[in-house]
Amino acid sequence: MNARARLGIRSLLARRERGMALITSLLLLLIITILALSMFRGFGSQEKIAGNLREKARAVHAAESAQQYAEWWLLQGNNAAIGSGTCSAPLLNANLGQGEICNQPLPSAVDLPWNIGVTYTPPNMNVIPNPSSLTVNVSNEPYYAPPGFYIEDLGIAKDQAGEAYRIDAYGYGGSATTVAIVESTYEVSQGIVCLSCQ
Repeated sequence: MNARARLGIRSLLARRERGMALITSLLLLLIITILALSMFRGFGSQEKIAGNLREKARAVHAAESAQQYAEWWLLQGNNAAIGSGTCSAPLLNANLGQGEICNQPLPSAVDLPWNIGVTYTPPNMNVIPNPSSLTVNVSNEPYYAPPGFYIEDLGIAKDQAGEAYRIDAYGYGGSATTVAIVESTYEVSQGIVCLSCQ
């Protein structure tokens, strides 16, 4: 075989090798692209999880605000001394000075919205039922609905020092699917309590 023929075979092999390098490079680029896309999807999932946790915390905060207001309301003036009655629809509004103590248990704490009880919108809480048409300020994002509470008179407390009340409260986050329900038992003592008698 002469030198020219060998040179031709070498150049042919070199061209084939260059083609293999191109194919290998393209496959490597494809693999890197797929890995990058999967990483971005993972970041999106983490952001959704963080957003859901934030909305859950907002709902719990709204419910606790209503619960604390109900506890405060029981201690104001003669609210606890007035006694309880049969509660029925519609919802009352604590922001208008309304409130009630019920002598029957809440029919179902988990079926929302409640049609009995009291709603309470804390100061600076932005409640808009349709936030999609609103330009949102991050520091004051709208809540789906105002929080509410239900106070049930449980009768005389176990320690015989006062009246016991069950307070159920709910709060929404930014949507109807983000909701929290909290419950507490609260005792209101009237007059002087003999602590040494117990």
